[in-house]
Amino acid sequence: MRFETEQIHAGVEPDAVTGAILTPIYQSTTYVQPSIADYMATGYSYSRSANPTVRALERKLAALEGGVDATAFASGMAAINAVFTAFLGAGSHAVVSDVAYGGTYRIATKVFGRFGVDFSFVDTSDPRAVREAARDETRLVFSETPANPTLKLTDIAAVSEVTRQLGVPHVVDNTFLTPYYQKPLELGADLTVHSTTKYLDGHNATIGGAVVAGTTAHDEMVRFVQNATGTIMSPLVAWLTLQGCKTLSVRMDRQSENALIIARFLEGHPKVARVSYPGLESFTQHALATSQATGFGAMIWFELAGGVEAGQTLMDALELWALAENLGSAESLVTHPVTMTHADIGESERERVGITDGLVRLSVGLEHVDDLIDDLTTALDKV
Repeated sequence: MRFETEQIHAGVEPDAVTGAILTPIYQSTTYVQPSIADYMATGYSYSRSANPTVRALERKLAALEGGVDATAFASGMAAINAVFTAFLGAGSHAVVSDVAYGGTYRIATKVFGRFGVDFSFVDTSDPRAVREAARDETRLVFSETPANPTLKLTDIAAVSEVTRQLGVPHVVDNTFLTPYYQKPLELGADLTVHSTTKYLDGHNATIGGAVVAGTTAHDEMVRFVQNATGTIMSPLVAWLTLQGCKTLSVRMDRQSENALIIARFLEGHPKVARVSYPGLESFTQHALATSQATGFGAMIWFELAGGVEAGQTLMDALELWALAENLGSAESLVTHPVTMTHADIGESERERVGITDGLVRLSVGLEHVDDLIDDLTTALDKV
């Protein structure tokens, strides 16, 4: 089946008892067993381990990504925590993209670092840098592409070739493009991670995460952590995310179309110093963006000629764009990463990787693009 069909039908079927077209919300702690001899005959015993609504979402996400199976978590960070826990232990080492979500940096340095795990934050856009950073004790390479918030890209196929030679898994955070626009497993990656909170939900309604594995062995490693740590997604969140997935392609196409128009508008505005969007011909990695993905996504960042003060004035003046920390929703959002999403990263490290104090991040929504541009124009006039 094609993606647009799978996003609706994969992993779900009408309820066997009532014929309900939507997977029920199985709000149950435990499941009655027919007998000791037939214990777990249905596959369910306790909802910390597995839940029918959550399993429906996991099957859908596995189908959309092209993996063998998926595990759904209470948040995107819970998903990343599960991957790190599954593959890393005291004395081990991991290579992580030097530009990534602030929470990824925080859990690596302030949680796993306390237990003897070492991390190298490397420019994964250069496969040679990944190879050079690897050690005998390296157990994982984790890349985020496009990276949050600079949108720097990692060549997934090239880095996956390096990790195959190293004998370690390559995990790709695919939150920004989703499997609709980018399929890391088809490009050679071993696992993908999602904050389902973002585009997969799409409505600012839930907090969730997922890991899709390319092999049964990797899936079992992550699933063990899901059960052992009790970080499984709740049934209601899974049900809401199932509904969000049905419109993923439609939303992403519209949001990406809006984003390209807005990026071109900003690129031509005299008060804007620079704009970054993979769909622009001026984007340094535009060719890579075109070759490894089928769309450019709906995230933009830019800086104003007036610097930090001008950026703050702009964000405070916007009315239609909500100042908030999420992304990927139907509503358009504006974020100041240094203050908000990446505040836990030290100033010197932020400057090293290009997360400047004046960087403004846009998550383009589904509103009419002219209304979004009108709001930006009004705010820019006040700068």
